[in-house]
Amino acid sequence: MQTLSAMLNAAPWARALAPVDLARVEAETITRACPAGALVCRKGEAVEAWIGVIDGLVKMVNVSADGKPTSYVGVGSGGWFGEGSLLKDEPRRYDIVAMRDSAVAYMPRATFAWLLDTSMPFNRFIITQLNERLGQFIGMVEHDRLLGPEARVAHCVAAMFNPVLYPGVRPSLPFSQEEIAHLAGLSRQRANQALHRLEQADLLRIDYGGITVRDLDGLRQYRD
Repeated sequence: MQTLSAMLNAAPWARALAPVDLARVEAETITRACPAGALVCRKGEAVEAWIGVIDGLVKMVNVSADGKPTSYVGVGSGGWFGEGSLLKDEPRRYDIVAMRDSAVAYMPRATFAWLLDTSMPFNRFIITQLNERLGQFIGMVEHDRLLGPEARVAHCVAAMFNPVLYPGVRPSLPFSQEEIAHLAGLSRQRANQALHRLEQADLLRIDYGGITVRDLDGLRQYRD
């Protein structure tokens, strides 16, 4: 399993820091093991940390008043999230749940603010991160309104391979068909049919407890 040190050393913004500043970031960032199904953070709580996935996979999820769960995005190894809530200083609007055993980093608000005040590469990274996240959510709305079920599932899976947001994600994703259905805004039965069609097109493989991507470009370009 990757370590926090390895994660930071792979991040361009962290490599741009002076050694003493990088050592401070690593010393102040807390790490925690989150088993599959555990809460990484809870909706409604005060946002006191920028959160990164050192190794593993987590998902952003919300539950409606009638108990219906909706999954928005997954965050894989190397990805960070929560910068928007930190900048707006508002309670967290979603739960984050570990989809598999994961190592998670919690950078305190004070460390995050210090980096914003002192590091130009970190500022550029945060701007890029926010821009990529905005593009991701605009794409989700566009796909929901303009694409058919198979294409929605294809783009939903392909979105997990954004090299800026999720630099360490692996070809095999432990998403259940129900979770993919939630992410794509489809019924489980319809998402299952879409996955099998994408498998027949040799774009992905359905595994026990997940899927493996075979043709990422094909998923990104797929249209019904």
